[in-house]
Amino acid sequence: MGNAMLISRRQALCGAGAALAAPYVARAGFQVSPATGRSYSKRAIELVRSAVVIDMLAPIKIDFEPEFYAKPLSDTAAADFRASGITAIHHAIGIGGPTAREQALSFFAIWGNYVARNSHVFTGVDKFADILRAKKNGRVAVIMGLQNADHFLRPADVKSFYEIGQRCAQLTYNSQNRIGSGSTDRVDGGVSDFGAEIIKAMNDVGMLVDVSHSGDRTTLDAIAISTKPIAITHSNCRALIEHPRVKTDEAIKALAAKGGVMGITGVRNFVSKTDPTTIVNYADHIDHVVKLVGIDHVGIGTDSDLYGYDDTSPEMNKMLRGAYKDSYAFREKIDVDGFDHPLKMFDLADELIRRKYSDANIRAVLGGNFQRLLTATWGG
Repeated sequence: MGNAMLISRRQALCGAGAALAAPYVARAGFQVSPATGRSYSKRAIELVRSAVVIDMLAPIKIDFEPEFYAKPLSDTAAADFRASGITAIHHAIGIGGPTAREQALSFFAIWGNYVARNSHVFTGVDKFADILRAKKNGRVAVIMGLQNADHFLRPADVKSFYEIGQRCAQLTYNSQNRIGSGSTDRVDGGVSDFGAEIIKAMNDVGMLVDVSHSGDRTTLDAIAISTKPIAITHSNCRALIEHPRVKTDEAIKALAAKGGVMGITGVRNFVSKTDPTTIVNYADHIDHVVKLVGIDHVGIGTDSDLYGYDDTSPEMNKMLRGAYKDSYAFREKIDVDGFDHPLKMFDLADELIRRKYSDANIRAVLGGNFQRLLTATWGG
C-alpha cells in the first residue's frame, strides 16, 4: 500500500516443487517464542531460521510521528523483531509533490539515524553482504528505499541519493509524475523520456528499480527499458483479483523474462474480494506466479510492519484509508487473517509445506530469489 508522506502524514503447480517436495510434516506444537502461544511444525521453524528471509516492503513501524521515532525501540518490539525470523526489511514510504526532495532527505536522515541508534536490533545496508552479516549476528538489516521517485529532479540525483543510502526506488506511486503513470491514474502514458533517463541512472549506480504502484503500461515500459532485472516488490496477481494495483500476467511474464522478482503483498483488498481472506488466499498468489513463470521469480513484500495495519491507532488507520482513491476498495480489515503478526513467516512456511513445496523452494520464496536479484543489483 505504501502509507503516508513523511511530512504531511500522507502521500508450477501447487508449489512448482511438487516433484521435488519432501513429505509434509504435520504441526507438532513447537513454539518459536513462548510469549506468543503460537506453534509451528519443526520443519517450518528450521526453514525460517535457516533461510535468509527478506520482506521487500515492510516499514519498521506504521507510525511516522516524532513520538515514535524520537524514542528507542521498545524492548517488546526488539524481542518481536528477533523472534520474527526476518533477516531484512525494505523500509519505504510514499512521498511526492513539490516538496518531494525535502521529504526524501528528511526520511533518510530520520530513519537512518533511527537504525543507527537501535543498532542492537537493526543494521544498515550497502551491499548484500550486510544482509548476510545481519543474519549471522542476529540483527535485522534495513534496506532504505522510497515508494516514489519524485525526489529525483535530474538524473544526477540518483547517484546523490544512492550515496546517502537509498538502495531501491519505486518509479511512481499511484499517480502521474514526471517519470510515468501510477496504478490509479485514468490514463497511463507509460515511461517518459525523463523516466528513461532515471532508469538508466539507476541501472548505472546499482539502485533497484521497483514498479509496484506503477500503471500497466508504465510497468511494461520500465521492464523493457531497464538493462538490468527489476522488481515488483509488493503486488499481487490480477488473474486472481481484479484491482488496478495488482499486476497482469503479461507484466509478470515480462518481469520474469528479464530475471526480475515479484513480492506478494498481504494487503487484504489486493488478495481476495471476499471474506474470509486468509493466508491460504495469500499463498494462492504465490502459486499463481510459480505456475506462470517458475519458482525463481516470486518472493515476499508484505506491505506492512510486523503487526499490521489493523493494529494501528484509529487516527492513523483513518488517515491511511483517506489517503487513497475509492478504487482501492478497502474493507473493514486491511490485513490478511493469519498473516498479521510478528511470526507470520512461520505461518507462511507451514502453508507452503502443506502445499508440498520443497525446502529449497520455500527458501527461495522466503528470500532466496530476492537475494539473487539484490546481489546482482548491488554487488555481493
